[in-house]
Amino acid sequence: MALSATFIIPSPSSSNLYAKIRKPFLSHSVYLLKPLKIRASTTLDYSNVSASDKSSPFKTSNWQWKFKDNLVNIYYEEHVKESSGPSQNILMMPTISDVSTVEEWRLVAEDIAQRNGSVNWRATIVDWPGLGYSDRPKIDYNADVLEKFLVDFINSPNGPVKQSDKDLVIFGGGHAASVVIRAAKKGLVKPKAIAAVAPTWSGPLPIVFGRDSSMETRYGLLRGTLKAPAVGWMMYNMLVSNENAIQSQYKSHVYANPDNVTPAIVESRYALTKRKGARYLPAAFLTGLLDPVTSREEFLQLFADLEGKIPILVVSTKGSPKRSKAEMEALKEAKGVSKFVEVPGALLPQEEYPALVAEELYQFLQQYLGSVA
Repeated sequence: MALSATFIIPSPSSSNLYAKIRKPFLSHSVYLLKPLKIRASTTLDYSNVSASDKSSPFKTSNWQWKFKDNLVNIYYEEHVKESSGPSQNILMMPTISDVSTVEEWRLVAEDIAQRNGSVNWRATIVDWPGLGYSDRPKIDYNADVLEKFLVDFINSPNGPVKQSDKDLVIFGGGHAASVVIRAAKKGLVKPKAIAAVAPTWSGPLPIVFGRDSSMETRYGLLRGTLKAPAVGWMMYNMLVSNENAIQSQYKSHVYANPDNVTPAIVESRYALTKRKGARYLPAAFLTGLLDPVTSREEFLQLFADLEGKIPILVVSTKGSPKRSKAEMEALKEAKGVSKFVEVPGALLPQEEYPALVAEELYQFLQQYLGSVA
């Protein structure tokens, strides 16, 4: 999801206007240079799509992830058709955003799992730590932390996805797709195939203001403010945790058709922003700490390094914001991309147009894995 708000980008050379409110909440000074009005048309891909009343039942559970001194309860869902035959695993990773949730993939998972074919597909959707219905501990989130979680979730012998060698297909949206491909490039996971749906790599502020040292300092100050006990909630509530902001961004950037943004979707996403610890990971995303790469060249190289090793589908969208669309278009005929398709939608096509996305994903599975699954 993209933000449209007035951000206070601090500058050490300006006078301290927040001295009275920062103590004792901030560990550093926050200054006001000049309010900067930004409209970041980037990868705040916001998840939604509440399960339809007609949806098939699915199994929900929790898995405990150990990260340093933290035991983090991770929420996941399993969609599988009742069948006596063997099944192949698909792991679906939600987009990374303020209101990321497994719900964005539910209808796609149900569609693919219930299809009749030579292969029975079992779909697992998992919420990232710090997002959705998973625990949201106050840790230093960055791209490496998310990559470690992905690797642990897939490779853990007691995990929900018990991966044998190349016995898994992974679908990822937005930043999640880039995290998956980076892990595969390193050989930390060995999926049979990958689908990148509306793939992105840059957080909102860096793609608008750049990444020079002065801006990185300001991002750090803003990140610290968002994580602070009281002022952080105030800023988070202003920028993210209000229904008007969520509705506005879904209609302007997240969905291609504003009429598809229902009150139920807005209410569901708003509830996610009120969960304990909700602002910690978004503070990292907003300021670029969750970016798997720092340039388009590095982004393309992730795909190129998997040329001939793993089939990769890229699903672009017709209505993506300008900057996100440019990154997706750069992947057309790029090295390492086995198939490139375009569907209606913006940043969450798997949620807004689940039937169309499910069909493209299923055709990809049939084309590249039908004879070897």
